[in-house]
Amino acid sequence: MKDFVHKANEFGSIGLPFFFMIDFELEKPIILPLDQLADEGIFFDFEGQTNSTKTKNLNEEFTFVKHPVSREVFTGAFNKVLENINYGNSYLTNLTFASEIECDLEFETIFANSEAKFKLLFRDEFVCFSPEIFVKIIGDKIFSFPMKGTISTEIPNALEIIMADEKEEAEHNTIVDLIRNDLSIVSEKVEVLRFRYPDYLQTNSKILIQISSEICGSLSDNWQSRIGNLLAALLPAGSVSGAPKKRTLEIIAQAESGKRGYYTGISGIFNGKNLTSCVLIRYIENRDGKIYFRSGGGITSLSDLESEYQELIDKIYVPIHRNT
Repeated sequence: MKDFVHKANEFGSIGLPFFFMIDFELEKPIILPLDQLADEGIFFDFEGQTNSTKTKNLNEEFTFVKHPVSREVFTGAFNKVLENINYGNSYLTNLTFASEIECDLEFETIFANSEAKFKLLFRDEFVCFSPEIFVKIIGDKIFSFPMKGTISTEIPNALEIIMADEKEEAEHNTIVDLIRNDLSIVSEKVEVLRFRYPDYLQTNSKILIQISSEICGSLSDNWQSRIGNLLAALLPAGSVSGAPKKRTLEIIAQAESGKRGYYTGISGIFNGKNLTSCVLIRYIENRDGKIYFRSGGGITSLSDLESEYQELIDKIYVPIHRNT
């Protein structure tokens, strides 16, 4: 990370636009000037800012079959996490798994046709269509929009149910506190501007509601020359790790089967003046010729095994709407 921080600070101080991507374990950061990305096979569309002209025809019907991680494997990890929570080692732990999927869409097709705030195609290794902002910096203001709580609109009165759910409220409160504390490391006058509002996400099979909040802080002058230090201080993202962060990361390493890599890391661009970035969730990867979808959710002392397992499954989708 030292080389990344140094280069990001250097690029920021001279106003050079650049792309960055940092893995969850902070072991494989990438930083490149924006004009070098296409040659590297990296294409992005971040809230309309893009280096891609890719278009791919989409057949009205396509195959998308889920083979979720087994309930047995999930239960074993869930119990490990819950045990640590009951011991007081964590208040909130984000537990994730890779589930094999069958999908006859190429990664380029998924990238070109997905409807998402943040889309990233990384060579032939993965495609990501994330709904979640990590941080945005506009002028001297830094914003974060933690997203915690998911429910399908197929459930009657879904929004009322999730807003009244004690577990979901506790989980969201915890992550808002964590992100507020994280932003306080790099900024001043941190405040919650919006608390627990719904985002609606269209998937290939249903509409999901995800609950978000908006947090803002004020940066000092010339933050661009410290942009690398600023990003490093906020990692890994609190919404996909937990609280307290340091101990919870140890629990995640024990409970999950291997490193996450770029999944639940971050990616973004600095356009020379402002910065936008996302958390790398809703993530499909190519692994040894098989295709896996990475998903998960936050576990608290109030979590129900079946509900958490179902949330993991519900998050396996592509945001491509099929007309039927």
